[in-house]
Amino acid sequence: MYQFAKWKYWLVIFVLVAGILFALPNIFGEEPSLQLARRDRQPMDATSEQMARTLLTDKGVTPTAGYIEKNRLVLRFATEDHQKQAREALLAQQPAQFNVALSYASRMPEFMRKMRIFKPMSLGLDLRGGVHFVYEVDVKSALSQALERTEREFRTIFRNKNIPYTSVTSDVTTNSVRAVLRDGQSTQAALTELRKQNGELQYEEDDSGGTSAIVAKLTVEQVKTRQDQAIQQNVITMRKRVDALGIAEPIVARQGADRIMVELPGVQDPNEVIRILGATATLEFRLVDEANDPYEAQRSKRVPITSKLYKLRENQAPILLKRDVIASGDQLTDASYSLDQTQGLPSVNVKLDSRASSEMLKTTQQNIGQRMGIVFIERRRLTEGEQCEGVRSGENCTQEDVINAATIRGVFSSSFQITGVEAQEGKDLALLLRAGSLATPLSLIEQRIVGPTLGKENIKRGWQAMAVGLVLTFIFMAIYYRAFGWVANAVLLSNLVLTVGLLSLLPVSLTLPGIAAVLFHLGIAVDANILIYERIREELRNGNSPRSAINAGFEKAFATIADSNVTTLIAGVVLMGIGTGTIRSFAIVMTLGILTSLFTSVVGSRALVHAVWGRRAHIDKLSI
Repeated sequence: MYQFAKWKYWLVIFVLVAGILFALPNIFGEEPSLQLARRDRQPMDATSEQMARTLLTDKGVTPTAGYIEKNRLVLRFATEDHQKQAREALLAQQPAQFNVALSYASRMPEFMRKMRIFKPMSLGLDLRGGVHFVYEVDVKSALSQALERTEREFRTIFRNKNIPYTSVTSDVTTNSVRAVLRDGQSTQAALTELRKQNGELQYEEDDSGGTSAIVAKLTVEQVKTRQDQAIQQNVITMRKRVDALGIAEPIVARQGADRIMVELPGVQDPNEVIRILGATATLEFRLVDEANDPYEAQRSKRVPITSKLYKLRENQAPILLKRDVIASGDQLTDASYSLDQTQGLPSVNVKLDSRASSEMLKTTQQNIGQRMGIVFIERRRLTEGEQCEGVRSGENCTQEDVINAATIRGVFSSSFQITGVEAQEGKDLALLLRAGSLATPLSLIEQRIVGPTLGKENIKRGWQAMAVGLVLTFIFMAIYYRAFGWVANAVLLSNLVLTVGLLSLLPVSLTLPGIAAVLFHLGIAVDANILIYERIREELRNGNSPRSAINAGFEKAFATIADSNVTTLIAGVVLMGIGTGTIRSFAIVMTLGILTSLFTSVVGSRALVHAVWGRRAHIDKLSI
């Protein structure tokens, strides 16, 4: 009698039971739901939950279930009509207390939900419905910003080290900054200080045109690094903005060299999302230049080298602000919208980080009685019909307005209030400042809306195709291989359960191509069993005993099965690494399926066959 190791039986039982448990939440189905997050960014608690439930009850909408999960309140509803009514009731509350996101929630029992490890498969956009965006990142602007920062650093170094200079300019076409000195005797001293402060740049002297100048260039590696950093920062910022909007299960990922893909399941109205995601609004705080006349600078177009000319938003009057930035939007740690208690005007309350707080404290201490301007900076791509001075339609436009130029009446540092904004602008600005500013402008180049009805139809057709394929396969295997065919059918079914269990356990979204990948790997799993069974039949025709034929069939077919699966696995891993979107989804599900196929076909199938035939003292014939 053939001895099959007992630990292998226990391994198969353990893996199969775990797969069933992880796949079980998918049996209970889903209900339309809302996810609520507090607008003050505090975690949801029992009091907030009771407030939301009371509001919905007063409006005649009662959720079927509700619970707090990941600092958000999840409310389930019997129908999508009830879901939409509840959303409208919550958003109509004044002042609004919650960010509300449409979603779906599993109907699995509460004890499974509390264990946290059990959850249904995450469905992709083509199955769940929602909106799909593709943004193009303006990487040239990222380089331009880097050069502008370097330009400011050079001026600061020259002033602090008393090095006389005429001008410092940047050129994005050559990725360089050119500093013109007043005399050639300062060149070596300037080079020494610049290399000390920023030794990564390539420096060279330029005496062309009869002037002493220093040219600093970004290296090829620095250019690529800056572009990659800009894209990565934009991805992180967009994720924060999506979270602030309260959208459930978003996907924000880099796509290709300069694009970002955003998929938002459950979102049917993309207008608010588009307005927030691509916005690049930020702030800068600068002192007002009281020593020069802004009207004369505007008339003569001769602006002092230490200042910049802006316009007041209120009346478009010119105003000169100093070039040195006291604090900027990326140094803010928090921002919230409110109404000013004294005048009832919209305002934004901001908090600065330690570095900016120290600079703000020093500035206000030394400049009481002077004015400080707040510059509102917005970058966007012009659409057809929009105008921006010196910019054509389809290009990026940067608008900089001074929204406030108030006199410094007292000393402050980390916390203060900004006025001069409209109500909606203040709300958007607070959200954008909390989420952080984009490193460089974005352009929306692709937009698709997938309705929930289409998603349901995709799910229905996908599972119908899988069911028909499995039934036909089961019939063929049972007829052609008899009892061994039923073993193959059991192995195939366990393979499907394990795949669903892995998709539920891992942070992977199932899409329509993913369903196709499931069918594909099930075919590979059947093929592995056919290879084994044909080897067994060949051994029987050669006159070997049934027990010897079983052992030889599994052992001799293993190499072929391993070769075919490993080569397919390599292709799947490569597709996962370089593919995006639906291609990557197909590759992930296919790779998981190949791993489960190898286990069930080689270990699981052998365990089941030996459990049925291997323990018999005498076998006359095999039903194969």
